[in-house]
Amino acid sequence: MKILITGSSGMLGSDLVDILSRRHEVVTSGSLDIRDLEGVMELLRETRPDAVVHAAAFTDVDCAETERDTAYQVNVLGTRNIAAAASAVGSSILYISTDYVFDGEKGDGYLEFDEPNPLNFYGKTKYLGEVSVRQLSERFYIVRTSWLFGRNGRNFVGTMVELAERGHEISVVDDQYGSPTYTRDLAASIGNLLERPAYGVYHLTNSGQCSWYEFAIDIFNELGMEVCLKPVKSHEFPRPARRPSFSVLRNYNWSMEGFKPLRNYRDALRDYIKDAGFVK
Repeated sequence: MKILITGSSGMLGSDLVDILSRRHEVVTSGSLDIRDLEGVMELLRETRPDAVVHAAAFTDVDCAETERDTAYQVNVLGTRNIAAAASAVGSSILYISTDYVFDGEKGDGYLEFDEPNPLNFYGKTKYLGEVSVRQLSERFYIVRTSWLFGRNGRNFVGTMVELAERGHEISVVDDQYGSPTYTRDLAASIGNLLERPAYGVYHLTNSGQCSWYEFAIDIFNELGMEVCLKPVKSHEFPRPARRPSFSVLRNYNWSMEGFKPLRNYRDALRDYIKDAGFVK
């Protein structure tokens, strides 16, 4: 296949390029501004990919609350542009979405057909991106994932290590639950999905669930570091954007299609720590 990847310099995008290029011809959107409809159309007409993996996004959840116009332009209009261009040249599209399309009030893992109700503006723009993909493409995959960590971008694991090296007590919220997901595992799974015309909505995360506080404990246990961790409630650690309290995604459609569950996040964390060069 010929696959076009947007956001190829990002944490997930860089792993997508690395992993997918081993079996397919991969092209990237480079420095293209996805908000430029004409530029997007021109790129798709020139490259004529079989599939587009749309990983480019405005991902700063807190900044999206104040930079709403930019977040909307990138996540909604940019996604519309990519979906429209993909449809125009006959490409399928795989759109990366998020657990933040849900409000966390269900009290159990979310299924693909549960009703979205985002709490923050970032989640709203990502959901509206989903709507654009559904409306404009007949052959689409929407992949919702969560709590990404990987080598090529800032993430919770790296932040925890940086804070620990400063030697201070670290406060971490213990009332928000999700499934940490390694970008290399996600990228490999996306590659498997693209090779089948099993279009639709998928939740795709590493197995297992934890709070941010429990994830921090897992990180320092794996690193063999003794760190003073303090569990706090979300209201004690105010952020501009509200987060869902329980946004675990059940990978139901993935399993119904016969795919193997992704490995436990702790096993993935162990490999990431080795790959990223963190020293025990």
